[in-house]
Amino acid sequence: MSLDFLGNLERTHLCGTLRAAEAGKHVVLMGWVNRRRDHGNLIFLDLRDRTGIAQVVLDAELCPEGHRKGEQVRPEYVVAAVGKVRLRDKDAINPKMPTGEIEIEATDLRVLNDTRLAPFSPSDDAIQNEEVRLKYRYVDLRRAEMQQNFRLRHDITLAIRDNLSQQGFLEIETPILTKSTPEGARDFLVPSRVHPGEFYALPQSPQIFKQILMISGFDRYFQIARCFRDEDLRADRQLEFTQVDLEMSFPRQETVFGVVEQFMKAAFAAAGVELPVPFPRISYDESMRQFGTDKPDLRLPGLTDVHSAFTSEALATLQVDPALPIVALRIPKVGELSRKEREDNHPLFDLKKGAKFIDDFKRLAKSFPEAAAKVRELAGAADEDFVIIVAGDPAHHIKASDTKFPGRLSEREINVYAAAGNFRAELAKKYAERHGAFRITDEVVQNARARSAALIDGSQAFHPMWLTDFPMFEYDLAAGKWVPAHHPFTAPIEADMPNLVSDPASVRANCYDLAMNGLELGSGSIRIHRKDVQQQIFASLGITEQEAKARFGFFLDALEYGTPPHGGIALGLDRIVMLLAGAANLREVIAFPKTAKAIDLMAEAPTPVSEQQLKELHIRVALKS
Repeated sequence: MSLDFLGNLERTHLCGTLRAAEAGKHVVLMGWVNRRRDHGNLIFLDLRDRTGIAQVVLDAELCPEGHRKGEQVRPEYVVAAVGKVRLRDKDAINPKMPTGEIEIEATDLRVLNDTRLAPFSPSDDAIQNEEVRLKYRYVDLRRAEMQQNFRLRHDITLAIRDNLSQQGFLEIETPILTKSTPEGARDFLVPSRVHPGEFYALPQSPQIFKQILMISGFDRYFQIARCFRDEDLRADRQLEFTQVDLEMSFPRQETVFGVVEQFMKAAFAAAGVELPVPFPRISYDESMRQFGTDKPDLRLPGLTDVHSAFTSEALATLQVDPALPIVALRIPKVGELSRKEREDNHPLFDLKKGAKFIDDFKRLAKSFPEAAAKVRELAGAADEDFVIIVAGDPAHHIKASDTKFPGRLSEREINVYAAAGNFRAELAKKYAERHGAFRITDEVVQNARARSAALIDGSQAFHPMWLTDFPMFEYDLAAGKWVPAHHPFTAPIEADMPNLVSDPASVRANCYDLAMNGLELGSGSIRIHRKDVQQQIFASLGITEQEAKARFGFFLDALEYGTPPHGGIALGLDRIVMLLAGAANLREVIAFPKTAKAIDLMAEAPTPVSEQQLKELHIRVALKS
């Protein structure tokens, strides 16, 4: 069929905004044909744009030319419909559609473009093959669910911007092409054409620049920042991502908490969710004791100390280390694991090694009935609840220091709690599968935690939690030394400063995380604002003076020019939107994401480049044979 030009026609309304109050108005609608129904002299077109769907009626008598065109159009054709809004007959009202009381009696139809047959339709409820969705992303993004996700993302971002502006923050952009200063993940490097053999790096975060903005006297900075990290992808991680980045001068931790709680409250309100403030707080050690993780999901029952349920003789028989924690975890209504699920090579047991699992509760009850009954009593377990005991394995030895500090956990204790926490998260997914909330497949098996407020406690609840008092260092078993647990600009707790070199395991970081529903939403800290302390931290990390000058010389110089105490945080905007959208992974809330193999299927990136381009950049590629 021949296509029409738009000419001087101008859209007057969006499809999804029309209501009964507009009856009698002359309107011009433009969009995609979502569905076509041919009833002979009457053809009905469901016309779709980003706001929704309106029904257009093509009557062969009233609009013969439009009716003729309507016989030829197909779903996803782009059309403009001119006509009058009228009320539907009572028996034709569609209560499931916001525009279900009205329809447009067309006087003209212009076919602005046709379409190839797509591998799926935006009107489909679900498309199983995610690779096909990503390959034809421009079609996928037309789906109502995706349109809603990005309207939500816009509303959330706008609310955050407005709120931070009201709190006195200035939005300032920092460089995208900068110096390579590795902060834990691999940098993306960009070769310089005018400086042969030298490279820029894409920012993993605006960390150093936002600290320099504090030195520059801007006092309160924020940015909706694009960041890049060359690391393995997973459901809640992409190579390029967006974070709400902020920094302020002269803060305490409580100052940062108050600012974040206010903009988070505004962001959630934009999604129709009331988020109570202030958020609860917990120390890292206490979070490990209670939940076995530093990103606790409060929708699940926590861990229960059941050491008291066992006699020393029972522990010896069970081959459990009595010096380490013995905890029980309970998942409601899961029941018992199958024999196959209890096998050591089952994915459920692909956890941190060094802990012992007592998962066959029936066998435990036969051998130690009093202990089993006491465990269930302490854990508050009903008959249909699944209970598993996690304890220390005497055969496992940690090479790091096992020294206990007052109120702190040793490496071996952390190992046991973390194993229990990992298993707790895996069983949450199993609970979701058994209750049929969504089908567990290879593609989504890691995504239940992000999707499932309703799967676990029966409500769309969001449970934020501040975590504080993290260890400043962690022991690297492979390297045989203590390494930073955070970026090197994090200040230690002042009282722990004397132990930086002599006893690094006892030093706490003046940092904090915000977790929600099993996801880490963001991390922040009070920064080091004195050059002598920064140099001391570098030295404790094994960074030589020459290396520090080469990597961070400009920043160390800046610290000498009246640097105020400062601190801040960065929260993952993608993760916030993912939670509020009830999405399975970040790809549902990022317009053009990469696959798990770091490929853009639509743009077919990455790709080789020409020899001429490489020559201009003074680069030669040597591929491994």
